[in-house]
Amino acid sequence: MFLRKHGLLLLLTTVVVLSATTTTTAISPGSTLSATSNQTWSSPSSTFFLGFVPVSPTTTPPTFTASIFYSGNSPVVWSAANATPVDSGASLRFLSSGALRLLNGSGATVWDSGTANRGASSATLEDSGNLVISNGSRTPLWQSFDHPTDTLVPSQNFSSGKILRSGSYSFILKSNGNLTLYWNDSMLYWNQGLNSSVNTVSKPVLALQSIGILQLSDTNLTSAAIVAYSNDYAEGGSDVLRVLKLDNDGNLRIYTTSKGSGNPTAMWAAVEDQCEVYAYCGNYGICSYNASNPVCGCPSQNFEMVDPNDSRKGCRRKVSLNNCQGNATMLTLNHAQLLTYSPEVQSQVFYIGISACKGNCLSNTNGCFASTALGDGTGQCYLKSQDLVSGYVSPALPSTSYIKVCPPVLQNPPPSGVSVKHKSSRVPAWVVVVVVLGTLLALVAFEGGLWMWCCRNNKRFGALSAQLADQEVDMAQVTRAIQASFWCIQEQPSHRPTMSRVVQMLEGVAEIERPPAPRLAMEGPVVSGTSTNISSNVSAFSTAAASPHDPSSSSSFQTSSVSTLTLGRNTEKVSSSLLQSEP
Repeated sequence: MFLRKHGLLLLLTTVVVLSATTTTTAISPGSTLSATSNQTWSSPSSTFFLGFVPVSPTTTPPTFTASIFYSGNSPVVWSAANATPVDSGASLRFLSSGALRLLNGSGATVWDSGTANRGASSATLEDSGNLVISNGSRTPLWQSFDHPTDTLVPSQNFSSGKILRSGSYSFILKSNGNLTLYWNDSMLYWNQGLNSSVNTVSKPVLALQSIGILQLSDTNLTSAAIVAYSNDYAEGGSDVLRVLKLDNDGNLRIYTTSKGSGNPTAMWAAVEDQCEVYAYCGNYGICSYNASNPVCGCPSQNFEMVDPNDSRKGCRRKVSLNNCQGNATMLTLNHAQLLTYSPEVQSQVFYIGISACKGNCLSNTNGCFASTALGDGTGQCYLKSQDLVSGYVSPALPSTSYIKVCPPVLQNPPPSGVSVKHKSSRVPAWVVVVVVLGTLLALVAFEGGLWMWCCRNNKRFGALSAQLADQEVDMAQVTRAIQASFWCIQEQPSHRPTMSRVVQMLEGVAEIERPPAPRLAMEGPVVSGTSTNISSNVSAFSTAAASPHDPSSSSSFQTSSVSTLTLGRNTEKVSSSLLQSEP
């Protein structure tokens, strides 16, 4: 972008793309873009551009990606070589052979379209954001829509077999219609699929409508199944772009951008609780919330961050377990859960008590590194048999987790502003609490009794309003409303249901499970460590497998006609009862 003043061109140094764009819609063989030329190829209406985008955050020396981006430089909707960075000497060339090729400064090929010697005569960047290489008959030989990176735009179909990738995370549409998020191509931490009452799909296609509807279509469905609505559904006009993007934090989101603003805003997220994304904080990283934002930390001072400048890279033990000389102990993390998803679920779950959950892991010298006792009444315990741990801490979690470390256990310091309390002559806090609660209960009982006496002595007691003479009292609906209200007042915002989820609860479409029991606010550090010795009487393992408890593990989305979808964290409960099995 240029500013003209007194006949001079002032280049905005912070923007290296969109500085000079060609007006042609067809790209001829022999055309070249270089990383330092600030040139781009544009779509006919200058809605999308193909050029080199500087990697963010800025690197030294500077690196770039060859990408298609929306007006205003953001969002990037496609990148060559899956966004592999190249140096400042890189170039993107449409060769006379018909191949579109990305070269780095040394001349080595980084990426190639594979269209050489196939009769390609032109390339076109369409206003939809699709880059198409065609032959003389205008038959597409290659198009970017068939090779997505981490983003889908409206009118771009996403079928089974295609993958969105961002860092260690991937998004895949299964052949049975299930939408899935994976970590490292193996750990399935989110999955959404058609309800079992819907006919089996044959060739499912996922697409994002321009008005903000994410939907799944198939020839066996009478109408498209609605997956999600963006929060700004149907708002804005033709100058608004919505995209579906897999971010490098492992979450799948719908973003909205106004043309030229370069400021995408998230309007929907697949995983409502970011801390439930597997390995979001890296190995042995513990995810918690600071106000409404997820933050990463280490379990205790027995660990240190892999990269102090990037807490998401995880933590490592300061002293290896191999150096414990058989004297390991267990670090206790209250209100913490070590995430366990498929395929780990079946092999890592046991039915044992809390003490045994801790002790059995400690006694298992080489086959257990950490454990979690859910503490929700199910008796489930997860024993982490791999040295890979992803943790989540929240006051709303009833679970307790244990991590094997070399002694002594070094607790994390209290959060700033929290002082250590000492003994004093003041009245104990529990006495004050008991007195206050007793007084409040007495007042409530008195007021309730007075209200009941007045009601029962009222002649209209037990009668319906004349306006409701033809109505009936639906106690089941009243019960659902009360049950849903307990979810709406959860202390942790991420545990509160969305409005669509509340509506489904009230309508009886979604099952309402028991919410976490309220707990007093904990004093001291959120993640604390205590030492424990192995008990001489350790309970035996149980080999029965079960799914992890998750109060929000399933919900349903209504379609415009009869199709439904079920959503949730990947648990055995969801996959066995709500999702069709992969053929």
